[in-house]
Amino acid sequence: DNIAYGRPGASQEEVESAAKAARIHDFITSLPYGYDEWVGERGVTLSGGQKQRIAIARTILLNPRILVFDDSTASVDTQTEFLIQQALSVLMEGRTTFVIAQRLRTVLRADEILVLDEGKIVERGKHAELLSSDGLYRDIYDLELRDQEEALGESLTTGGGN
Repeated sequence: DNIAYGRPGASQEEVESAAKAARIHDFITSLPYGYDEWVGERGVTLSGGQKQRIAIARTILLNPRILVFDDSTASVDTQTEFLIQQALSVLMEGRTTFVIAQRLRTVLRADEILVLDEGKIVERGKHAELLSSDGLYRDIYDLELRDQEEALGESLTTGGGN
């Protein structure tokens, strides 16, 4: 019932499909009662990342045309962030999506990034464009991702649009 909260008439197949897309199905099926498990009021027995992925599954089931995510990965570890990012990429396909984020990894592939400073837009563009200029976005990138990129031998500088 938790995932189907906003759509009570949803079939079990639809609920499971949404859970799979949100990368939470395997966790749910590992519980003693699976989809019938009682998780307590406000999901007290779930981690922050599990709660977020269940919320994503609910949203997938609702199938809205416009999405707004406000720091959807701010309070999770890197592995959980990766799972949430995978789920979000499925959910965002073909939809207008606004993502408010503190972590650059969350917006690397955005069609357009708006950089705010003290409530004002100070830069806008794609990831690669913003990196090529000497602005706040580049400063944040240098602090947050450059060391990770070099350590992993990855190239985050070319993040393209989806």
